[in-house]
Amino acid sequence: MYLDSFIVQNYRNLKEINTRFDPNVNIFIGKNAQGKTNLLESIYFLALTRSHRTNSDRELIAFDKEYANLMGRVHKSQLDLDLRVLITKKGKKVWVNRVEQAKLSKYVGQLNAILFSPEDLDLIKGAPALRRRFMDQEFGQISSEYLYFASKYRQVLMQKNTYLKRLAKGETNDQIFLDVLSDQLAGVAAEIISRRFKFLKYLSHAASDAYEHISLASEKLSIAYHPSVSGIKADDTTEQMYQKLQESYRKNKANEMRKGTTLSGPHRDDIQFKLNGKNAHLYASQGQQRSIALSIKLAEIQLVHHLTDEYPILLLDDVMSELDHGRQSALLNYIHGKTQTFITTTDLEGISWDIIKQPKIYHIQSGKISLEKEN
Repeated sequence: MYLDSFIVQNYRNLKEINTRFDPNVNIFIGKNAQGKTNLLESIYFLALTRSHRTNSDRELIAFDKEYANLMGRVHKSQLDLDLRVLITKKGKKVWVNRVEQAKLSKYVGQLNAILFSPEDLDLIKGAPALRRRFMDQEFGQISSEYLYFASKYRQVLMQKNTYLKRLAKGETNDQIFLDVLSDQLAGVAAEIISRRFKFLKYLSHAASDAYEHISLASEKLSIAYHPSVSGIKADDTTEQMYQKLQESYRKNKANEMRKGTTLSGPHRDDIQFKLNGKNAHLYASQGQQRSIALSIKLAEIQLVHHLTDEYPILLLDDVMSELDHGRQSALLNYIHGKTQTFITTTDLEGISWDIIKQPKIYHIQSGKISLEKEN
C-alpha cells in the first residue's frame, strides 16, 4: 500500500499542503522547527487517529484555528481508498470513501503506518510505559479486536480506579460493585494479554532475523512478555488467564482499596528484550540497543505484511543521522522495494543514499512544502 495524495489544513504549523507522494521513497529536507516532524506526525495521525507526541488532539490544531483537516488517497493492491480525519476542539470525526465512520475501530487499519523516531531508541532502556504504549499503538492498528479491547480496558480501569479512590477515602463501602468491576476488568485484560502473547511471538521471530541482518553479530535476539500477574503463561487459554487475573484481584483487594488503584493487569505489564538470554536493558551496549530498536521496527513491517498481506508505509523521523553507516545501509537495503518510505533530515550529508533509487525530494520551510528535485 502507499499514500498517493495528501491534503493538510491547519495542522500545527502546516497551514495548507496539497501534494502527491512517490510510491517508493520521499525525503523531506529542512532545518529544525520548520515542520518536517509535523508532516510525518500528520501522516501518522491520518493512519491511526492519534499522535505519537501528545495525547491532546487540541494541540494539533493550528493557533487561532477551529479545526485541523487531513485527507489522503491510499492505494492498495485490491482497491483505492479516500481517508479523512477532522480534528476539532470538541473531538474528531473520520471518513472512509466519504462515509463517516461511527467508530474509530472501523477506520483504523485502513492505512498501516510504522513510525521510527529518535524516541524509539529508548524503547529498550526506557520506562515500561514506553513499551506498553508501543504494544497498544502497533497492535491496535493491525487488529480491530485488540483496539476494541484496549479501549474497553482503559474505560473499565478508569471506572475501577475511580471507585477504589472513593473506597480509600471512605466515601463508600460497597465492595460488591468493586467485585463487579474487577470481574469485568479481568475478562477484558485476558483478551489483551492473549493477543499480546500472540503478536509478540511473531514479532520476536521476525526481530531476531532482522537483528542478525543488521548487526552481522552472533547474538540471538528474543522478546519476552512479562505479565504483572504471576503464573500467566503464553500457552494459557483466555479462560485460564481470566481466572488467574480474578484470583490476583481477590488477593490484592485490600491492598488496592488502601492504595486507591489497580495494582496488576495489562497496564502494569512489560516486555523484556534479551541478547543470548541476557537482559538487553542491563547488558547491551548503546550500539546493540539501537540495533534492537531498529530490528523491532523492521519486524513490525513483516508482522503487518503477514497479517494484512500489505506492506505498511514507513515513517523515519530524523533517525538516519542517529545510525552509523552500517545500520543505515542495512535499514535501506531491508526496506528497498517493499515499503513506501518517508524520511526527514536536516541535510543529505553523511547518509548512505546511494542505495535509494530516484527518491522524491522535498524542501520544508515555515510549514510549507516544495518539490526540490524531480527524478
